[in-house]
Amino acid sequence: MKDLHEILAKSKNYGNLTLLEHTEHVTQAIEKFATEFAFDFNVDIARKGSILHDLGKAHPYFQRRMQEYNGVSLAESNEWDFAHRHEISSLAFLPLFPKDEWNTLIDLVIAHHKSIENDPSERGILDLKTNDRAWKEHHLKDWENWCEYGLQIVQKFGIAIRSISIEEATEALEYVESYCENKKYTWSPLRGLLKSADHFASAFMGKTKWKLKPLFKIPNLSHYHKPERQSSIYPLSQVSTDNPKKHTLVVAPTGAGKTDFLLRRCRKRVFYTLPFQASINAMYLRIQRDISPDNPDLDIRLLHATSKIVVKNRIDEQILQPLVGSSVKILTPHQLAAIVFGTSGFESVMLDIQETDIILDEIHTYSDYSQAMVLEIVKALLRLDCRIHIGTATMPTVLYKELLALLGGEESVYEVKLSDEILSTFNRHQIYKVADENEINSILETAFARNEKVLVIYNTIGEAQDAFQKFQEDFPHIEKMLIHSRFKRGDRVALEKRLTEEFNEKISPCLVVSTQVVEVSLDISFDRMITQAAPLDSLIQRFGRVNRKRNETTIGKYKPIHVITPGTSVLPYKMNIVKASFEQLPDNGELLEEHTLQAKIDSVYPVLDTKQIDVHLIFKANKYTIKELTNFRKAVLVEALEIESATCILESDRTKYETADWEERLYMEIPVNYKSVSRHKSKFEQLQIGMYPFVIPQREDQYQLLGLQLIEHDNFF
Repeated sequence: MKDLHEILAKSKNYGNLTLLEHTEHVTQAIEKFATEFAFDFNVDIARKGSILHDLGKAHPYFQRRMQEYNGVSLAESNEWDFAHRHEISSLAFLPLFPKDEWNTLIDLVIAHHKSIENDPSERGILDLKTNDRAWKEHHLKDWENWCEYGLQIVQKFGIAIRSISIEEATEALEYVESYCENKKYTWSPLRGLLKSADHFASAFMGKTKWKLKPLFKIPNLSHYHKPERQSSIYPLSQVSTDNPKKHTLVVAPTGAGKTDFLLRRCRKRVFYTLPFQASINAMYLRIQRDISPDNPDLDIRLLHATSKIVVKNRIDEQILQPLVGSSVKILTPHQLAAIVFGTSGFESVMLDIQETDIILDEIHTYSDYSQAMVLEIVKALLRLDCRIHIGTATMPTVLYKELLALLGGEESVYEVKLSDEILSTFNRHQIYKVADENEINSILETAFARNEKVLVIYNTIGEAQDAFQKFQEDFPHIEKMLIHSRFKRGDRVALEKRLTEEFNEKISPCLVVSTQVVEVSLDISFDRMITQAAPLDSLIQRFGRVNRKRNETTIGKYKPIHVITPGTSVLPYKMNIVKASFEQLPDNGELLEEHTLQAKIDSVYPVLDTKQIDVHLIFKANKYTIKELTNFRKAVLVEALEIESATCILESDRTKYETADWEERLYMEIPVNYKSVSRHKSKFEQLQIGMYPFVIPQREDQYQLLGLQLIEHDNFF
């Protein structure tokens, strides 16, 4: 018989951690989480669940895998050829605990890796019951030999032990099966608790106890309350945030002090959402800069695919990003979407955000499926008793009324809008309508002669790439850059930094060609813009990147915006919306007045236009539609939202990608919308490793100039 310290929970490739050590780490985490989460957990039973959760890893099937032992004969290999789930074997130890605790312990343990049924791997307990008549025998194979390890671990935690016969263990698994078969339609906080603790302990192993200390701290946001941050330049800085109403709706132009105002409304831990990758990168750096001096040990996190790149070499901080307990977390609503679509880990997200402050900034940027998703997220956050603070530069009245009603109306919502007099101080753009794109060069010649920084925005990546190549030839001596979403994740972060720190600060003429990625929360201020026509709310956001700096000398000064007349295609937007938006714009250098924007927006959006996503929701008609201890597949998000769900790499990176670790691969990956490659996916090889990237045969020099081009032979598609 092996020594207990030879029984592993993690293989040599993942730390060579013993089962006893891992159990200790998970127990440390669950005691912290059960105490800190707003849900009313029984800490003592939660602790027992953590002790129990992985005892099934002592099963010889699992230990053979840890040792990468495949047997010495075909007969031996066949003997062990069955599906084994260690969490099922763990519950054979239920007889050690009081019978009235069994149901809670099952909820904690049985689905901490797999749904109990309809799991993609078909290895949930009810899946195995259907697919494997001998599932109980397999999960108790050699019970008399390996159960001793589990008993020793339980005893180490001060729990009385006794021998458990194979008959008792079998009866326990039969009870688990019956209990799972009768599960109701709801969500399981207990599953979320155990998963949160297990993921945290697995991430930090021996550092778990130390890494738990700064979690769940309410951030000190006094920086945003300092008297020196109050100024008539930023009118919201002079508006009190002490209103007792729970929720917030603030509508104000870019540069009015909306970010400070929203943060001053927060009382607990903060989740700050913004729509685009570039905007959350910038907000993360801004909040870190602002509040770190007053919060030296504060846990501030950035949550999305490139967060590990943005935080660079701080490995522990990289690991923390997706885990629970942060004081401030900056993310996109897509990272919260699990709570409405029920994808893997949604229970942990629900526990993490319960009773916290949620900022939904720039909410007007969402449309169709994404807007429907955000409205459903608001409903879910209300069920979790969150304080919700919504900020926007513009919002159709129909959407405003919908949100106001959802949040409980005037009795529950602190509504803040600026007066027409104050709004007039935000007039800063003179609008010129341009007949077609042939006029762009003459506009640029004038701008460069005046030493101006110019931002040119296209609606599609292909158009931006084509234009940039043309500008390279037409204006060879003007410094320029191209930025859009189809760059490698590592390069994208560098481009954002170059845009904000280099081009934004230039005093000589320069040109930036971009897509919508610059629309929201990037703190850049250019002298002139040329843009394709787009929906009015999107255009207003784009305009905010010109003449953005606000001080005594810039108020009352105006800068030019040139909007190109809609052509035969306005993809990815709807033609009727773009045409209606274009008609609302002034012309011939006339001032776009801030106080008129609401009427213009309402003219473009007279009704609420959201796509139906009901079929995907886990909560409909005031009840849950998902069975407890299950989750839906991630593909639900792809189907519902059409987000950047596929990954590409360059052919030149293929060999390196195949041998790289997960972090090195992240830098090489280029996220794209799945629809962009799905029509032609048979033309591109798709690797079966990492993020299953499509391999694109593009030369490295062309990529460095233009970013990814989805090329089939010599044609663009």
